[in-house]
Amino acid sequence: MNKRNTKGFTLIELMVVVAIVGIIASIAYPSYQSMIVSSARSAAQADLMAFASAMERHSAANMSYAGAAAGGSDTGAPAIFATYSPATEQPADRRYDLSIDEVGANGLTYRLVATPVSGTPVEDDGIIVIFSDGRKAWDQDDSGAIAANEFCWSC
Repeated sequence: MNKRNTKGFTLIELMVVVAIVGIIASIAYPSYQSMIVSSARSAAQADLMAFASAMERHSAANMSYAGAAAGGSDTGAPAIFATYSPATEQPADRRYDLSIDEVGANGLTYRLVATPVSGTPVEDDGIIVIFSDGRKAWDQDDSGAIAANEFCWSC
């Protein structure tokens, strides 16, 4: 009799392994993407809190929130804090742009926003807002108007 020494895997065994890996990947990848978005949002929230602290320091020194933006302006990119989030990383790795959206006419109130950068995983995540009175909002549907049920960061 002629016995052959067989070593290795058959094509069917390899196809089964590839199918199993494909199924696992199709389940894991969306979860991975949502974790990336969630962690970037958490970093932006932390940066907004630090930005609000910088606004309070500016107010203590100047008796007003006015003039905290670049060039002494009231709104726009901040001069007193990083203009992007995560602020601990390089500007090229930014996920959100931070800005002073408005300062009240009397200089006693402000609204800070974190706007998602297009071309990043968070581009459809909606803006994150913090107000001078401590209110926090997350415009999840990215409508531009904050609904009553969006006045929280974890809703």
